[in-house]
Amino acid sequence: MKQDLIEIDESKAVLQQVALPGVNRNVSIYLKRLDLIHPYISGNKWYKLKYNLQIARQNGYKTLLTFGGAYSNHIAATAAAGQLFGFNTIGIIRGEQQLPLNSTLDYAAKQGMDIHYKPRSFFKKRNTDEFFSEMKSSFGDVYILPEGGTNELAVKGTAEILNGLGVDFDYVTVACGTGGTIAGIIAGLNGKQKVIGFSVLKGAQFLFEDVRNLILKSGENELCNWTINTEYHFGGYAKITKELIDFKLAFEKKNKIELDYIYTAKMLFGLRELINQNTIKQDSSVIAIHTGGLQGNKGMSNKVNRIQKSI
Repeated sequence: MKQDLIEIDESKAVLQQVALPGVNRNVSIYLKRLDLIHPYISGNKWYKLKYNLQIARQNGYKTLLTFGGAYSNHIAATAAAGQLFGFNTIGIIRGEQQLPLNSTLDYAAKQGMDIHYKPRSFFKKRNTDEFFSEMKSSFGDVYILPEGGTNELAVKGTAEILNGLGVDFDYVTVACGTGGTIAGIIAGLNGKQKVIGFSVLKGAQFLFEDVRNLILKSGENELCNWTINTEYHFGGYAKITKELIDFKLAFEKKNKIELDYIYTAKMLFGLRELINQNTIKQDSSVIAIHTGGLQGNKGMSNKVNRIQKSI
């Protein structure tokens, strides 16, 4: 059974002042609530998809093809967008099929996504001409969205995330996976306030070059008002610890706002540490981006329970 077709509403992405548990310095923190735009085409995923969907429609494509991990927010968002905007969708999933489907893939399948599985070795060539040729040969005339949705059109969309804020600020912080969201935010600010990304991947030094290239491809000059912190990944993508769980629960109790474990919770934890270390200066103002992805919490529940019971 397919889900109700809930419309996208960017006006719901309000700015909300929040308090971080454990902060001992005077810094004003505002959370940009991209999670409220849509329950599945949520957060930064909508901004990455919006112009890709427009171009796909203009060029007569009927099917979107994309790829990612079994718990990918991008997979869920693409499936929901296909259902909402009338595209067929194909998802190429890293790894072997696991039954029953987890909550992310079960949702995607219920939206009509045709799911296929490929070994991890196959994904190593995902940015090559050979990969795209193989996809076209196997699936026909499809519009291919890259992993995480990151391309030049995604950067165009994410550059709009900070439009119409209405408050002064000194820093923007955002979680980083493939780098498309932070690249768009940097391009949108055009060298003004400082942008700090927090990688959710282990060993993510490659992101510096990837983000720099995305900024240049978007038409901006070399910009120096940004950095990416690689210290608060908690072991890597979708990896969590008791410390992160405790922080997430304390934040939610204090602010009545749900966070996801994979992205926003890690970013806000890192933000707290930088504030307490005085890397973010006393009396400054921070816009932190809630990038959505709350659907992923269902898939993390077993891991959370195991960690909590082991302590």
